[in-house]
Amino acid sequence: MVTEEEVRQALKEVIDPELNINIVDLGLVYEIEVEDDRVEILMTLTTPGCPLSGVFDEMVRQEVGAVEGVNEVEVDMTFEPSWTPEKVSEDAKDELGHLPGMQGF
Repeated sequence: MVTEEEVRQALKEVIDPELNINIVDLGLVYEIEVEDDRVEILMTLTTPGCPLSGVFDEMVRQEVGAVEGVNEVEVDMTFEPSWTPEKVSEDAKDELGHLPGMQGF
């Protein structure tokens, strides 16, 4: 049976191409629900108008769909609550702090 932790690890392979940090550490993944071979993911983007929304949807489906035992992946996007920098993990904040213009993130 598929576990939430296996799904979370797969989601860490989905990297934001602009920031080069995974979507879990960026705080974009709000919920993961696993029921038998079906996984539902509730996530957000840093902004509602993010041009990468379709890209993230496809990458999430690909990575989670590759987990053994997963046959169906549902990705739901939400902007409630809005994403804020406080949702970023400490490790990701450290990485972002080394990027030009991102100090104090």
